[in-house]
Amino acid sequence: MPLNPDAVGTTSDPIEVSWTSKDALLYAVGIGAGHDEPAFTTENTNGVDQLVFPTFPVVVGWGRGSAMGNIGTFNPALLVHGQQAVTLHRSIPVSGTVNLTSEITAIHDKGTAAVVVSQTRATMDGDPLYTTESSAFIRGEGGWGGDRGPSGPRNVPPDRSADHTVSEATSRDQAFVYRLSGDRNPLHTDPAFAAMGGFDTPILHGLCTYGFTGRALLHAVCGSDPSRFLHIEGRFASPVFPGERLTIRAWSAGDGESLFTTSAGDGDGERVVIDQGLLRHR
Repeated sequence: MPLNPDAVGTTSDPIEVSWTSKDALLYAVGIGAGHDEPAFTTENTNGVDQLVFPTFPVVVGWGRGSAMGNIGTFNPALLVHGQQAVTLHRSIPVSGTVNLTSEITAIHDKGTAAVVVSQTRATMDGDPLYTTESSAFIRGEGGWGGDRGPSGPRNVPPDRSADHTVSEATSRDQAFVYRLSGDRNPLHTDPAFAAMGGFDTPILHGLCTYGFTGRALLHAVCGSDPSRFLHIEGRFASPVFPGERLTIRAWSAGDGESLFTTSAGDGDGERVVIDQGLLRHR
């Protein structure tokens, strides 16, 4: 078993990462924003100050500074993104420089697979800016007798109509824009590579779907004000194909919390692609 469960608690070396206004604008159009959201998609609209989507941290420093190199060896083709969370300690500025430190916070033994949880903390001028947490589900790497970790339903929406519903089609070319924010995995653009993974056509980045979801929640629940958007988490349940319609449903849970799901497709073909969703907000 090549994974090293003793890697829990290990950290990466801190790295410094910067972004510009252009990076924030590119991310915005990558998650579907356009002409009716000038605060997020332009920097020179008269009387409009540029803002940054709260899910932008998922692309800051993409592919750099991860502590995943501490966990041992595994086949990357057997890894899928399981869950993602972003916690904002304050609004993300249009441009800036952060220090990132990543830590392996848990490794769970699921029997036929392992789940590796990592957390990245970002500080700006010595103060916390945001924290991200992600889990990786790695097939074939379980079975060492370790703790199975948490399981079972969580953040389950109530059995009633959603308080907010937002529906929007992704572009057939969505992945070609989103990849320019950092994730160049050919699974999302190369038909031959996608076929090796068992897909008839390239799939959309899970974090692009996550960005569409956060964008919808920002507008529907937080009045388009990033300062009201505090935390988002969810589990990737199924892939999305570029060009599919996404429907985000949110239910108020009181005390500044909303539960949400994201579905893809239309009518009888609709399927949940992000579940266990939780938004904390002002």
